[in-house]
Amino acid sequence: MSQSDDQARGKPLPERVEATFRTALELAGAAILAALFLVVMAAVLQRYLFGGGFVWSDELAIWLHLALIAVGAPLAVTGTLAMRLDVLVRLLPALLRRLAAVLADAIAFHGALVLAAGGANVAALIGGHSTVLGLPESLRFAVFACGGGLTMLALFLRAGIERGWAGAVAGLGLGGCFYGLAQLSFDLFPTPSLVAALVAGAGLLLGAPLPFALLAGVSLTGPFGGLMPEPAIVQTLVGGIGKFLLLAIPFFLLAGELLTTGGLAERLIRFAATLVGHWRAGLAQTALVASVLFSGASGSSVANAAFGAKVMAPTLVARGYPPANAAAIVAGVSMLDNIIPPSIAFLILASATNLSVGSLLVGGFVAGGVLALALAIGIHLSVRGVVDAAPKASAAERGRALIGAIPAIGLGIVVVVGIRFGVVTVTEASALAVAYAVIACLALRSLNAHGVLAALRKSATEAAAIGLLIGASAPFAFLLAVDRVSEQMAGLVTAFGAGPYAVMLLANLVLLVAGLFLDIGAAILLLAPLLLPVAVAAGLDPIQFGVVLVVNLMIHGLTPPLGILVYVVSGIMRVPAGAVFRAVLPLLGVLLAALMVLSLGMAAWPALAPGLKALF
Repeated sequence: MSQSDDQARGKPLPERVEATFRTALELAGAAILAALFLVVMAAVLQRYLFGGGFVWSDELAIWLHLALIAVGAPLAVTGTLAMRLDVLVRLLPALLRRLAAVLADAIAFHGALVLAAGGANVAALIGGHSTVLGLPESLRFAVFACGGGLTMLALFLRAGIERGWAGAVAGLGLGGCFYGLAQLSFDLFPTPSLVAALVAGAGLLLGAPLPFALLAGVSLTGPFGGLMPEPAIVQTLVGGIGKFLLLAIPFFLLAGELLTTGGLAERLIRFAATLVGHWRAGLAQTALVASVLFSGASGSSVANAAFGAKVMAPTLVARGYPPANAAAIVAGVSMLDNIIPPSIAFLILASATNLSVGSLLVGGFVAGGVLALALAIGIHLSVRGVVDAAPKASAAERGRALIGAIPAIGLGIVVVVGIRFGVVTVTEASALAVAYAVIACLALRSLNAHGVLAALRKSATEAAAIGLLIGASAPFAFLLAVDRVSEQMAGLVTAFGAGPYAVMLLANLVLLVAGLFLDIGAAILLLAPLLLPVAVAAGLDPIQFGVVLVVNLMIHGLTPPLGILVYVVSGIMRVPAGAVFRAVLPLLGVLLAALMVLSLGMAAWPALAPGLKALF
């Protein structure tokens, strides 16, 4: 019997039940993700080796992705990516903190009820079979009914363990009351989207998980003239995530996790150390260059932050960096992963706006270079009192380190080149990235079956959390469109004029404020469709504006109160988040300066482009 089994046996029964429940869901998610990869990979091989494709592969892959999100919903609401904003709640007295926790649970229960009841209603009402698979269409919605029910169970267990069973019952009962309230009709507000925003915002401030706060907010617009009963909410949710492009997200997460588990990411660090380890603040610069290199294989800033906190941060601390400063450096450089291709943020943006993924990736290289230079300057200027420069590596040492890092570097090159030149689609490229990572790690004998399973479990959980957020944002975005919020946003952004400079300035200000209170993914999904038409009308290039939008919002991975990258790193390192937020301020300063440079350059591009094209 292993030590972990002994520890599990020593826990109280509810905790053992929850641990078993969570493990079962993680294994189910891992199995679905593995099946999803096999389906897409089989279609890729069939297409490129035998000149044809499987008629059923795309539809089956989308259905499996839906099942992955539904099964992972309970993990998304209780795990590290639950997207809970609990900074303000922690400042309350104990009694008010317990009350806020019950209210947050109630909003989460309400959102889960919407998912369960809405999914069950659609499954009961919808008829017909899928055109290709021949399966009942109701299955797509039935899985979310099950996912909503399992989420309620997960919430109840977690609330009972953390706050006592009386609090869990109170949260469940209050959530049921909110759900009942949603069935009434008052018709008091002229803009239902305002009600949804107020409810979701209140839920976020109380510490409710963001996807379920969004679902609860949309549901509670019913009494105020909203047009989305529970079945419509679930249908819109499923439509929002039922896109083949979004399958690339779990695959890129899995490829990055396999590289980390297989030790290839550490080879990138060794290569980065030979390049910049002899500089001032050499170890911090090594973390930056390693992040740039790892960005080409991962696409997930959260994954890179977790890896850096486990691998780079302890070394930084051992070399004399204060723990908060080490955490700030790791969090700061991790934001590059969602800028330098392949980027999950750009995939989310493309799904929300129909912009070209290949063109966004090219823009990401330019922006990533500017941001990396800014971070290098910020690290050079801010690190004081640490002598960690290593002897300058010889050409032979650099060559050996490069050879060792080529398998990991090659992954990013294959993916980006394949997408940019239209050789493969984004989803096919992401599946090839997984295959590449597996083959490379197995060839180097750095990965075993246990490591593959662990990577599948973690990636499936993270993919479900991201997918659920994308789906929950779709009904909210529909309400914004119905209430014509885009016209109001256009008026706000053009308040100082409709020229490219004025629009870029005000759009950045709007994004900087919104990013303080919205998760990065949710902000892209909600704000990009509103701001992009205004930017195009002002003469801005849509691709360039999309890149600036993502850069702006990614900076908020380092800002309070959400600051997901800071929370990931501080949680792993056990450093107070407040101390890390203070330590990251110098890096925030240079990133904001880089954002200004990018914004001014892209605002000037429409006027400069004709002259530059004439010269070259």
